[in-house]
Amino acid sequence: MKVRNKVVVVTGGGNGIGRGLVLGLLSKGASVAAVDIDASALEETLALSGRDRDRLSTYIVNITDRDAVDALPAQVIARFGAVDGIINNAGIIQPFVRLQDLEYAAIDRVMNVNLFGTLYMTKAFLPHLLARPEAHITNISSMGGFLPVPGQTIYGAAKAAVKLLTEGLNSELLGTNVKVTVVFPGAIGTNIAVNSGVMDTLQVKEGAAPVPKMLAPGTAAQIILDGIENDAYRVLVGPDARLMDAIYRLHPQRAARFIYDQMRALLPK
Repeated sequence: MKVRNKVVVVTGGGNGIGRGLVLGLLSKGASVAAVDIDASALEETLALSGRDRDRLSTYIVNITDRDAVDALPAQVIARFGAVDGIINNAGIIQPFVRLQDLEYAAIDRVMNVNLFGTLYMTKAFLPHLLARPEAHITNISSMGGFLPVPGQTIYGAAKAAVKLLTEGLNSELLGTNVKVTVVFPGAIGTNIAVNSGVMDTLQVKEGAAPVPKMLAPGTAAQIILDGIENDAYRVLVGPDARLMDAIYRLHPQRAARFIYDQMRALLPK
């Protein structure tokens, strides 16, 4: 779906990849409904939109609140007259601990934001998308959604569920006007650890592997938008995601061991 003159909803639009998606969509001539739980972050995105701000509307919504999400389509349609696409980008990671040490409150939070937030948004907007001449749903999974990352097991489980949710939705919508894309970002230079409230658990030990070069959020957003405009089935974002996808297909256990060796220094003993 070409995004020019379309109305697209972006969750997590206050920072990181989400902000890059909002600004990228505006630059391509789309109107955007930016959704985030952080009002100040949305204000920053609005300020950065410059002369395109008349095509940007912001909504402070907790996507884990199903009633709030159910009310959102009517608000967006009241502002723009229609909605042609959604990008379910909002997500958080878990504290960097092993499953046995992860509190249930953290498990619930990660599953609710990453999986149920995506599900609620999709369910709320899908009837409106089906009524459009053409429409698009994009769900952001993660490289951790197909490759196990120690210390992020529940995050990975949530993102793996997003992967299968999106692929199943794609199959269900074959022959309709709605196209569906699943996205697997690798290491992106965002503030996700800060925004997830887990910086206190991120303690790199001596002898850790060097931090991989991270892709800029704006670059990641452009790759995703290119995928949307080409109705891609899946989009791998970054050289690390492309490399690990290839290795994991050939030898899953070897790929898992490689990531363990890279990440084990982040885990408490």
